[in-house]
Amino acid sequence: MPAKNTITIAGLLLAAGSSSRMGKPKQLLPWKDTTLLGHAIQQLQKVLKDLFVVLGANTEEILASLADSPVLPIHNPEWKKGMGTSIAKGVYHLSNTSDFDAVLVVLADQPLLESAYYEKMMAHFRKGTHSIIATNYGERCGVPAIFDRSFFSALQELDADFGAKSLIKKHRKKVFCLDAEGKELDVDTPERYEQLRKRWG
Repeated sequence: MPAKNTITIAGLLLAAGSSSRMGKPKQLLPWKDTTLLGHAIQQLQKVLKDLFVVLGANTEEILASLADSPVLPIHNPEWKKGMGTSIAKGVYHLSNTSDFDAVLVVLADQPLLESAYYEKMMAHFRKGTHSIIATNYGERCGVPAIFDRSFFSALQELDADFGAKSLIKKHRKKVFCLDAEGKELDVDTPERYEQLRKRWG
């Protein structure tokens, strides 16, 4: 692993889903002074220089909202097959863009997770004692998660049936599971969105 102060981590923001349970593109739902996707981008840009966003459903509409954003969009034509395909497509693209040491995979619909949490994840990764830093969900660990570049090939092989969770579980001894203190909640229904927005957004 490179020296701690030279480690380069790319951000991979997953925003390809159709939001079927929401009934509208949740990436564009209002949150604070922007949208759910815009908020995630703002938080990640505070801690990362290189940020890629994987799009699928509603690509044109979402791209229009990113017109003034420096993020690098990646289109996943196989987004309907599942999140694993978006991770695979995104890691393939960033692997051919620059020589990154790791990737931080983030979901666009977890607005309570902000820059301080991502900074904490990166600090744990830079200690060099674990090659995966994941988020604690009680009985399992999942994304947001940082993967060392040694996992890039495996990440590019993910598909609909095998997402990042399976990779984390397979390499559990190499994983540090970080507690997000209840902020790992995702926006998956209108009721959850309204609940979180009234309190936080």
